Amino acid sequence: MEAEPAVTAPVVPVKPASRFISKIYEYVPAPGQFINESLGSLEGMQKIIGDVKNTGLISLGGYGGYVIFGFDHSVVNNSGNDLAIYGNPIGGGLYDWSEPGIVMVSQDLNGNGKPDDLWYELAGSEYAVASTVKNYEITYTNPKGTADVTWKDNQGKSGTVEINSFHTHNYYPLFVANQETLTFKGTLLRSTLGQTANGIFINSPFSWGYSDSWSPADDFTTNSYNSFDISHAVDGSGKQVDLKTIDFVKVYTGQNEKGNTTVGEVSTEIAGAADLGIK
Repeated sequence: MEAEPAVTAPVVPVKPASRFISKIYEYVPAPGQFINESLGSLEGMQKIIGDVKNTGLISLGGYGGYVIFGFDHSVVNNSGNDLAIYGNPIGGGLYDWSEPGIVMVSQDLNGNGKPDDLWYELAGSEYAVASTVKNYEITYTNPKGTADVTWKDNQGKSGTVEINSFHTHNYYPLFVANQETLTFKGTLLRSTLGQTANGIFINSPFSWGYSDSWSPADDFTTNSYNSFDISHAVDGSGKQVDLKTIDFVKVYTGQNEKGNTTVGEVSTEIAGAADLGIK
C-alpha cells in the first residue's frame, strides 16, 4: 500500500512533558448501562487525565460513543508503537471479555489547539476483512426515561440497547447537547460475542490494533494497555498517511452488540493513555 506524502503540522515540543493525557476535548458516549453513572459522566471523564492508568475509568457506551483527548505535546511517530491506551479487558487464562475500541488520530494543522482537522483511523487487524463495515452510521433515540434505547442504522437494521436489572435508569447520555437523537459514524467491527461450553458469556478480542481488547499482540498481563503505531494511519479511502506527529486521539466503541440482560452491551472503556516515546 503506497503512502501519501508526509503531512506537515505545527509541532508542540516535548518540554519536559508528561507522558500521560493532559486534556479531554470531547466526551460523547453512546447509550449504555454505565452512562449517567460515575463511569459515564463528565466528572468521571476527568479521572483518566494524568498518571492514572487503571485507577480512572470511563465507559464509551454502545457503538460509536467516543472520547477525544490529547497530551501537553505533539506525539512523535517513532519506530514501532507510539501510543498506549489502558483498558480493562479480561483474558490471560480467564474467560475472555474484550470491548474493542477503534482509535483515530489527528494533527493540529491549523494550529488552533482544537481537534477540528482531518482524522485518520489507525488500521487494526480487522480493517481490511470482509466483515468490517466502512462508513457505518447509527442513530439512537432518547426514550426519555428508564426504557430500552432504540436505534436504526444505514444498513437497514434496527435494534435496542437493553435495560438490565443491575442498572435501572435512562441509558441515553443526559449531558450531551442533543437530547432527542444521537448519530455516530465510523467503521463497524463484527460481533465476537459467544458462550463457553459451561455457559459463560464471552466477547473475544481481535488480534491487534484495538483498545480495551485482550489482543494476542499485546502483553496485557504485564502492561495493562494496548499499543498503537501511528504509521498505521489511513485516510477515508484506506490509503496510508505519513504522519510525523499527532496532537489528538479519538477512541470509539467499534462493535454494535447489545449483549444481553446479564452482561449488558459491549461498550469500550478507557483507563488512561500514554506516549510511549517518553519514558
